[in-house]
Amino acid sequence: MEVFLSVKIRLRRMGARNQPSYRVVVVDSRKKRDGAFIEKIGYYDPKPEEYQYKIDHERALYWLEQGAIPSDTVKSLLKKEGILKKFHENKYGKAISEVVSEQSDVANDEIDMKAEDSAK
Repeated sequence: MEVFLSVKIRLRRMGARNQPSYRVVVVDSRKKRDGAFIEKIGYYDPKPEEYQYKIDHERALYWLEQGAIPSDTVKSLLKKEGILKKFHENKYGKAISEVVSEQSDVANDEIDMKAEDSAK
């Protein structure tokens, strides 16, 4: 019998009081925020004027492909790095812009069909 664990990509708090910095880690969802983690894949420092972050693209893509679920903050960092776009392209074989253009084409076709039906 296989046991499937829910794996998340989330932030682990580091740093002193009033000086937070975070590690981007892959962790079993049942663990505490600062508990044991599977792998460190980056860091995030929100304090400087221009916040700093770095994420290992290859490892992030690997864990996303394995089904890891990113937290909201990590998801926004992955989006800024372009990792989520790359993951989507790998998974579905299309660029997001192509999917959006296909959806708009379908919507336009539906509008045209409704206009033709109402004209009859």
